[in-house]
Amino acid sequence: MVAADDYLADPDELAVWLGVPAGDLRLLAALTAASRRFRGAVGHRVTLVAGDTVTLDGGGRRSLLLPVWPTTAVSEVLLDGAALMDGTDYSWSDMGVLRRLGCAWPDRLRCVRAVYDHGWAEVPEDIQEVVLDQARTIYTVLPGIQSKTVGGQSVTFGAQAAIGVTDQWARAVARHKVRTSGDA
Repeated sequence: MVAADDYLADPDELAVWLGVPAGDLRLLAALTAASRRFRGAVGHRVTLVAGDTVTLDGGGRRSLLLPVWPTTAVSEVLLDGAALMDGTDYSWSDMGVLRRLGCAWPDRLRCVRAVYDHGWAEVPEDIQEVVLDQARTIYTVLPGIQSKTVGGQSVTFGAQAAIGVTDQWARAVARHKVRTSGDA
């Protein structure tokens, strides 16, 4: 069973859309799958993570980008194994910028190690919306089916159901994906 905080959207809200109880196993499975898909697409948990360790390339610039934002704390920064001091040697922002004070980071690979906390205490609404949309599709559309006729009613599923992503999904993934040094 999945823990409630592993969902990136509220099962009660999905239940309203689908007209089934929030504890419906298919509903919960669809929400789990949609949450996993979003996490896989962005490359991180989205929700709060404490004590994550990352090794970065120096790049020769004053600022480095931590891969996941928002940054809520930076507990340690090592340069070639030597501890740096927050406020003296570096500063950081909630947007994940790690800035060297008084000089630039060396232009060497894997020379900076940071331990930081990141993620959202409350899942942003744009993520909730696309996860709900994806979960509705997973719940409603049978894999491989593009249209279905029952009695006198016929339903044809749109391109979004066939390919699995919407423009809204793509924008949310682009906004929240893991960042690389090329994104700085």
